[in-house]
Amino acid sequence: MLRKVYIIQAGLGCAHLIEYDNGLVLVDAGSRGNERKILRCIRSLGRDDLRLIFITHAHLDHYGSAVALRRLTGASIAIHRADGEAMGRAESPLGSVRGLGRLVVGLLHLFGTFLAPGPTPADILLDEGEDLSSYGLDAVVVHTPGHTPGSSSLLVEKRLALVGDLLSTRGQPHVQRFYATDWSLIPASLARIQALKPEWVYTGHGSRPMSGMVLQGLRCDRV
Repeated sequence: MLRKVYIIQAGLGCAHLIEYDNGLVLVDAGSRGNERKILRCIRSLGRDDLRLIFITHAHLDHYGSAVALRRLTGASIAIHRADGEAMGRAESPLGSVRGLGRLVVGLLHLFGTFLAPGPTPADILLDEGEDLSSYGLDAVVVHTPGHTPGSSSLLVEKRLALVGDLLSTRGQPHVQRFYATDWSLIPASLARIQALKPEWVYTGHGSRPMSGMVLQGLRCDRV
């Protein structure tokens, strides 16, 4: 039974800790060097049973602390197979960059050495529709590409969606507008999540979840 989803600000991105009676699952692992912060959250619950680290996509602010957490907890790392190779080579494919995203790219060039994680080979490569019940989580993988080729979301108990960087609640809730390897896929990925009608949506950036009502009102500014 699902107890709670905890939002952990872990460097440049958010990690989401899903607490079930029979185990914990972490969705994204934040930037490099945030493993201790995530472990403190786990231990504050009186738990030591992290079973899986699901990475929504191969960007350094989402898998940066994954290898350290695997070493410290024994949890397996999983990602959609279309992003597995990039993560294994410690890459972060940005694709086409728009707007303020160009500023972040400049900062990454300046500080990339401090932020760059090492190669992060996945233990598990996932595909569309796979379920995570073997890890104690009532969830299925929903492939939502565009931001990266393997960008994927988790639909938990058919009522909560964890969508990585497809959406953001930093500022006003909005659809991805800075980075995409294929912008033409973003509208279909948004429509896919909207069609699932989750009650709440947890995003890769932003300190609060998005309601299902807000989700239904979102539109892509442009393709």
